[in-house]
Amino acid sequence: MEELFMEDPERANELKAFDETKLGVKGLVDAGITQIPRIFHHPQDNFKRASDLGHKDFAIPVIDLARIHEDPIKRKKVTEIMKEASGTWGFFQIVNHGIPVSTMEEVIDGVGKFFEQDDEVKKKFYTRDQKPFMYNSNFNLYTKAPTSWKDTLFCNVAPIAPKPEELPSVCSDILLDYSSQVMKLGTILFELLSEALGLNSSYLADMCCNVGVYAFGHYYPSCPEPELTLGSIKHADVNFITVLLQDHIGGLQILHQDTWVDVTPIPGALLISNDIFKSAQHRVLSSSVGPRISLAYFFSQAFLPTSRTYGPIKELLSEDNPAKYREFTIPEFEAHYRRKCMKGTTPLLHFKV
Repeated sequence: MEELFMEDPERANELKAFDETKLGVKGLVDAGITQIPRIFHHPQDNFKRASDLGHKDFAIPVIDLARIHEDPIKRKKVTEIMKEASGTWGFFQIVNHGIPVSTMEEVIDGVGKFFEQDDEVKKKFYTRDQKPFMYNSNFNLYTKAPTSWKDTLFCNVAPIAPKPEELPSVCSDILLDYSSQVMKLGTILFELLSEALGLNSSYLADMCCNVGVYAFGHYYPSCPEPELTLGSIKHADVNFITVLLQDHIGGLQILHQDTWVDVTPIPGALLISNDIFKSAQHRVLSSSVGPRISLAYFFSQAFLPTSRTYGPIKELLSEDNPAKYREFTIPEFEAHYRRKCMKGTTPLLHFKV
C-alpha cells in the first residue's frame, strides 16, 4: 500500500475512505450517488463487441450432460465436444448437470440476501484477512488495478468445509447444500476433461485438481454511469476449472478472436471455464439494471500448503509436441499473479519455456 500512497496519495486516500465504510459499492448506491467516484473509472479497450459486428455465429458452446453415465456413445460425444470447446473457447455452458434449478435459484437468492441484509450485521463479515467466510469489495483494492463495480463474499469450501456457525445465517444452509452438489459435479467434470485429453478418467483427480475448492459470490449493484466502469476487469481465471452460476441479468463477456462475445444466461445452465485447454480472458460489464448476482466455484490449490509441482502432462508430450511451459508450484504461480498480473495479464506467459 505504501507504493500506492507514494504514486498517488489522493487515490490512496479515496480507496482507504471507501474501504473503511465496510459498505462496499452497494453502500454508494444506497447513499444515492449519481456520479461514480474517480477510483472506479476504467480506461476503454480497443476490442470490438461481436453484437456490434453482427457475428451471430459467435456463441458459447452448450453441452448436454444427460445420460453420460448410462450411454457410452453419448459420453464419448460429450468429451469430444468438451475438448473442442475447451481448446477453442476456454468456456462452455452445461445443462442437465444434476443440480436442481430450484437449488440454483435458492443459492442466488441467498447470496442476494446476504448483501441486502442490515448493514451492521453485514459489516461483521467485512475483512481483508483470510477467514473461512468473509466479504469485502475488490480483493485487489490497494493495487494499481482499476477498482471494479462489485462487492464479493468468499467461502472456503474444501478440503475443510466451513462450520455452519462460521457462515451468515441468512444463507448458510443453501451455501452448504449447493457447495456439496458443485463438488460432486466437479468430480464428473474432471473425469470428462481427463477423457477428453485421452487420459484415464481419474487422471486429473489423481493430480489433486479437485481437492481445494472455494467460492466467490459477486454482487454488482446498478450503476449510474455504467459506461465509465466495469463489474470485473479483463482477466483469466488462475485455477483448474471454474463453475459459474449467473442470474438472468447478463453482462459477462468472453474475449474470442479479439472480440467481446456476450454470454447469454440460459436458465438452469452452469458456465465452465478452464495450448490444449485454454483459460480465456473475460470481463463483466456494469449496468444501470441490477443488481446482478453470480456465484463462482474455483477448483484450486491456491490456499492449500503444497510443494507439488505442476506443468505439461508428460503423457501428452512428444517430439512433435514439446512442453510449452516449465513446471512450477502453486505458491510460485500465485505469487507471480499477485505481483504482476492484477490488471488482467495472463500469468502463464511468465512460465513459458
